Formats: sequence, C-alpha cells, structure tokens
Amino acid sequence: VQLVESGGGLVQAGGSLRLSCAASGFTFDDYAIAWFRQAPGKEREGVSCIGSSTGTTYYADSVKGRFTISSDNAKNTVYLQMNSLKPEDTAVYYCAAVESYYCSSWFVNAMEYWGLGTLVTVSS
Repeated sequence: VQLVESGGGLVQAGGSLRLSCAASGFTFDDYAIAWFRQAPGKEREGVSCIGSSTGTTYYADSVKGRFTISSDNAKNTVYLQMNSLKPEDTAVYYCAAVESYYCSSWFVNAMEYWGLGTLVTVSS
C-alpha cells in the first residue's frame, strides 16, 4: 500500500497550490481519502475528506470556501485545491485512507494508511 503526496511548496499569502495524493495497493473505490495537516508544535488535524466512490466531501471549518477536495478514480488520485492561502495554513500535509464510503470516521486514529507528507509554507 502506498499513498504519495506531491504539490507542496512555498507560496505567498493569497496564493494557491494543488496537492495530489496518488494511491496504490488497495481498492481505491472502497476507501475514503482524507487530508490532514500538522503545523510545528501542533497536533495533526483533519482538513478534508472524500468518499472515493460516493463523492461525498467534508471540510474543516477553517478551510471551507477556500479548499476543494476532488477525486480522479481512473487515476486513483485525490486532489486538494487550496486557494486564498493564509500563513496559518503552513503545515506538513498528509493524505490518509480508511475503508469507508462516506468519511464517517475520518479521525486521525481511525485512518489505516498514511503518506509521508508534503510541506506547504505560506509566507505573509
């Protein structure tokens, strides 16, 4: 099983980035894929989640209206489009997977598989 994140980098406040999470080694359609982030000195927190086969989505309040999660099931890839970025969005972003159609349990401790993360830095 592999989850590989890409697309992180340095961006100015107000800018945009698109993160990708490429999945392999499991039946993609049976899983919900979520994005989490962890800033220095802070706990890992959920950002967004999508049910791969249902398309249902969830967002943390802090990113609603700015971030959009999507899934390309043909490529077994989930994307996180991040717009209007703020310095407080600076963190390592991780994708994770749990066997679920509806993101019903997208908590840190419930996720079965994790990627290694990609760093997003937003300068003020």
